[in-house]
Amino acid sequence: MKETLVRRVKEATLKDPILIEGLPGVGHVGKLVAEHLVEELKAEKIIEIYSPHFPPQVMVQEDGTIKQVRNEVYAFSGQDGQPDLLLVVGDYQSATNEGHYELTGIFLDIAQEFGVKRIYALGGYGTGQFVDKPTVLGAANNAALVEEMKQYDVVFHENEPGGGIIGVSGLLLGLGELRGIDAVCLMGVTSGYLVDPKSAQEVLRVLCKALNIEVDMQALQERAKEMEKIVGKLQEMEKAQMPYECGGDEDLRYIG
Repeated sequence: MKETLVRRVKEATLKDPILIEGLPGVGHVGKLVAEHLVEELKAEKIIEIYSPHFPPQVMVQEDGTIKQVRNEVYAFSGQDGQPDLLLVVGDYQSATNEGHYELTGIFLDIAQEFGVKRIYALGGYGTGQFVDKPTVLGAANNAALVEEMKQYDVVFHENEPGGGIIGVSGLLLGLGELRGIDAVCLMGVTSGYLVDPKSAQEVLRVLCKALNIEVDMQALQERAKEMEKIVGKLQEMEKAQMPYECGGDEDLRYIG
């Protein structure tokens, strides 16, 4: 494969849809939220995207068959006041800088084809520390959107994230602005060490408020409880090792 392939698997008619991107990233926060929405809303797959910018591998499924790694776009037709949605999910983000730009351009082409006027890019913000009460950090491509998101408890800090937003989530804001599309990135604060369904819950809560939709969160809640047990054991192990650690006040934590 030398070129990215966009494969249409089903046609969809949507009215002023909102695009939600949730590809793998820090804590898999965005991926958890987007895939949860696809499942709970019973969204239909309309597009598959295959690219040489993805890692050279296939995924082995439960029945032993394989699936070529890809990104997918799902469509949801809202009812009773719910907005129509396009949801971007996938196995990986691009492994190259050029691929990030190419794939973001493809997502924006799809967005413009369907008349998207707003994009929500979802991700995680790694702190390097276990987080008891996750918050949602935001960034947007215009000031009016910043003020709007503050109403939904999204926190905006000057120059945060310090290193910027890398990958599709960041480029959707920047390149989206060049195309006249409002875009905001919602980042669940997470340690960055593990898959974090608890942080994903908080991002989903904020997103549901902003979209004025209701989604059952039970599956995420159950995963969060399981992960809390694992984190608790890790914290106990960390405390047990502390008396044996050497060194001064230097902070050796990693920011993920």
